[in-house]
Amino acid sequence: MKYTEEHEWLQAEGEIITVGITAHAAEQLGDVVFVELPEVGSEVTKDEEIVVIESVKAASDILSPLDGEIVEINEAIADEPGKVNEDPEGEAWFFKIKPSDLSPMDDYMDEAGYKAFIG
Repeated sequence: MKYTEEHEWLQAEGEIITVGITAHAAEQLGDVVFVELPEVGSEVTKDEEIVVIESVKAASDILSPLDGEIVEINEAIADEPGKVNEDPEGEAWFFKIKPSDLSPMDDYMDEAGYKAFIG
């Protein structure tokens, strides 16, 4: 797994990258009440705002960590946003992307680096 400074996690499965938010991010947001996901088939660019999350505390955006195509979204969290708080680094993933270039993955933190980052 890799982690971004925006508190996203990325899990590679072959050519597909699954993206979600970390437990730390979910805790900081509080109870999630709404999630707007990107369209399957949409082309996204790195650092583009592609997910909107609203919680009882704040609204937040998730940025695309890579250039590529959205190949799957997690409808379950759109229907039940509270799942994000229950299992943010597991069943409550947000989307899967087929990146046009995997090399930016090398720039992201590993678990130890992320733990140091949130310190």
